[in-house]
Order: sequence, then C-alpha cells, then structure tokens
Amino acid sequence: MLVLCSLSTTAALILPAIIIFFFFITKSRKSEIPIKLPPGPKKLPIIGNLHLISSPPFRCFTDLSQRYGPIMHLKLGEADAVVVSSPEIAKQILKDQDPCVANRPQGVALEIMWYNYIDIAFSPYGDYWRQMRKICINELLSPRMVRSFQSIRSDEAARVVDSLRGSSGSVVNLTEKIFSFTSSITCRAAFGGLCKDKGTLIKVMTETLKMAGGFEIADFFPNSRIVSALSWTKMRLKMMRRKLDFILDDLIDEHKSNLAKMAGDISSGRRLGNGEYGGEDLIDVLLRMKEGEELKFPIGNDNIKAVLYDIFSAGTETSSAAIDWTMVELMRNPKVMAKAQAEVRRVLKEGIATNNIEQYDELRYVKLVIKESLRLHPPVPLLPRASRETCQVNGYTIPNKIRVMVNVWAMHRDPRFWKNPEEFEPERFENVDVDFVGGDFHYLPFGVGRRMCPGIMFGLATLEQAIAQLLYHFDWKLPQGVKAPDLDMIEKDGLTSVRKDNLFVIATPYHPSL
Repeated sequence: MLVLCSLSTTAALILPAIIIFFFFITKSRKSEIPIKLPPGPKKLPIIGNLHLISSPPFRCFTDLSQRYGPIMHLKLGEADAVVVSSPEIAKQILKDQDPCVANRPQGVALEIMWYNYIDIAFSPYGDYWRQMRKICINELLSPRMVRSFQSIRSDEAARVVDSLRGSSGSVVNLTEKIFSFTSSITCRAAFGGLCKDKGTLIKVMTETLKMAGGFEIADFFPNSRIVSALSWTKMRLKMMRRKLDFILDDLIDEHKSNLAKMAGDISSGRRLGNGEYGGEDLIDVLLRMKEGEELKFPIGNDNIKAVLYDIFSAGTETSSAAIDWTMVELMRNPKVMAKAQAEVRRVLKEGIATNNIEQYDELRYVKLVIKESLRLHPPVPLLPRASRETCQVNGYTIPNKIRVMVNVWAMHRDPRFWKNPEEFEPERFENVDVDFVGGDFHYLPFGVGRRMCPGIMFGLATLEQAIAQLLYHFDWKLPQGVKAPDLDMIEKDGLTSVRKDNLFVIATPYHPSL
C-alpha cells in the first residue's frame, strides 16, 4: 500500500511535466512554418546539383530555368543558391527586397584578393559600404573626374589608331589591342602613369576575375578540410595577393612621396597631384580622404588597395569585353557596320583631328549599337547578391545568407520583351525609352538599385570613344577563309562576359580625301 502510494505520488508529479513537455513540443511543431524553397532539379548526395552545371554557368542556368521556372533553387555542394531568370522576379529581388538581398556572396577569391571585403563592389551592405560608395560616386568617378580623363582617353585612342595603321593589310589581334587600350586608360587614370609593372597587375587581375565568379571547388565546400587540403586555389590566390600588395604598396608610397614634395615645393605651381596633367589621380583622392577627419570609418592602405583593385579590374575587363563584343557583332552584321560607320564619318568629319568630344553626343545610331551589344553581352551576366535575412519572393522563401544570382543574360533574351531576341538589331531601341539606369528590369547591363555599378559614366565614355575611333579610321574585314557566321560566340568562365576567342581582323586605313 505504501509502495502504491509512493508510485501514485511520483506519477502525480511527473505526469503533468510530461503533459506540459509534449504540449510545448506539439505547439512548436504546429507553429513552425514549412520553408517553401523555389523548385529545382533533384539533388544528389554531397554534390547536390553540381553535376548539372556546365560552362559558362549563365547559359546552363538559362536552360535549367526553361524546365524548373524563372526562380529555382540549386544545391551547389554545401552551398545553397537561388537563380532568378525573369524581370518580374528580378524586380522583387533587386528593388522590392533590395535591403534584404543587398549583400554580396562570399568566396575565397573575393576574400583574399579584395582584402577581406573592404572594397566597394564586394563589401557587405552597411554603413562602411555606404561610406565607400559615396566616396566613389562623389570623388573617384564623379562627372568632373570622368571629364578630366578625356585627354587620357584621346591619347590612348590615338595610340591604337597608330598601331593599327602600322599593321595595315596584316591580320591583327584586335582583342589584345582593345585590352591594352582600356588597361592603359585605367592605369593612367588611377595611378597617374606611375605603374611600372602593369603587365603583372593585368595578369593577376585576369586570373582573379576567372576565379571570382563563385564557381571554384573551394567555394562549394567551404567547410571541408579534404577539399581545402586538395585544392590549390587558396595557395595560388595568396601568391597572387603578395604580388598585388607589392605593386600597390609601391604605388601608394610613391604617391605619398611625390605629394610631400609638391607640398614643400613652391615651384610646383598649381599642380595638385600625381595626375599626368597636374590634377589628382584616384590614388591622390583616396589619400586625401584618408587624411581627412570627416570619415566615420577611417581607411588605411588596405582599404585604398581594395578600392583601387575594384576600379582597375572593373575599368579594364568589362570595358574591353564590351568593345570587343561590339566589334564582333559589327563584323557579323555588315549592314549595321556600314550604317554606323557612315554616321561616324559624317558627324566626326570636321572634329576628328581636334577630338571634339561634344560631337560624340550626336552619334545616335552608334549609341543604339552599343545598347544592343550590351543587351546580348551584358558585362556581368549573373548579378551576384546574397540575402541578409529570410524573405519571401514570388511565394517562395529565400533563407538568410543564401547566394542569389540574377541571370541578366537570360532576361536580355526573354522573347516576351524582345522580338527576335538572338538577333543583333540596334533599331529595336530607336523608339523605345529603355536606358542604362535600371528602370526597366528586362534591361540591366549595369545592374540596378543600391549595388548598381557606380562606374557607368567612365565605362560608357571609354566604350563610345573606342567604337567611334575604330569605325572612323578603318574599314574592317575578317582574315581569308574566316566567315562571320562561324565566329565562336561563347564566353570564358569568370565574373565578366569575356569572349572565349580573340577577334582577328584586317584593318584598312580610311582616307576621307579619296
């Protein structure tokens, strides 16, 4: 009887606790909202959907979206990703949910080569990023600064023209000449012509951008010691970073030394900085901002190097790729080439010698050609974003800290918005109010929203001048045996849409007096 009484007492004490425990478990299960991820292909163990990814990835994603829809979920090793391929959903991601999806995805190349994300392009969204972007827009790439680089653009354009004249009648690698043109402009604008090792800097940049697209094996398995041990990615990047540090540290030290001499030299007159024409170059501006007291987040040499690497890589690679693609499309479309060339030679006839930049505003058809080229070949085909918090998009859940890729390349070919989307037809922009500023989500060559490219004016100025000069001074044809329809239009792997093959052409000088 005593034993039964004891059991009853114990049960009386334990039973309510058990009931309360199961009540809270049941309640918590009922309160959990199932995460409804976007649809996607079936995942395999460990690798997820990696077996479905081919090169270049944005073309592969376009094909997959035809089956799984305009928003889809992929498992790339350990990493989750959402790919968006329609303007309507892109608007939700890039505008309606912009603060929630305003981060950049992380990656081993970005972390090492961009100084642990203290640059502008890949810095996490927040007060520091706002400060650095403000410096970029108001100081580094302001309309005033872009205009101040006009003499540099003109000088480099003249060098290209002279080089091509010297190769008259011979087959030349136009891609290489264009790349040299854009890299020289960016070097002289950023470093004042003081860069002594441009070749190494270009090599480092090219390799970095190839690895920065987020499709390195180390990015798919960031927590795997085995992958880390077997991958040479980090070792290669650290070696490249040492080379980058050596070049940029030397440039910054030389700028500091020159500025100190100018400050103490009365005979320096009105010279303000290390710029080739007496003004400030971009390093001078950043050093001035560093010494100022108005910054909420003080910047040091690493911050300066990160921003300089941003500007050099973006200003060189994307601009050269855009010029190269435009020339390739013109070679493939001789009627468009003839029409654009006729306009350039008519408008610039009087001012080509003095390089009257106001005349470039009158090149209306050339501007349409450039728009159409950027539609078919956007500089960054996959806009990289990352979520800062869990959000809802088109009825699906986008978890926190997940990679979000907006497939601009696919949206620029959406037949709902573009008639004959695969054809190069500049006239499609003739009576349509579509521009670069991101108001039309089916046309986003420079992105949109808070993370829109701040270097639009710099890039377009370089692009327009290059195309105008090349079309004015030369007639163009392909080498013997090469047919325009046979030109390979596939892109390299990497962050930007660089054409896989170089463009080889024959340039015949144009003589307006004949």
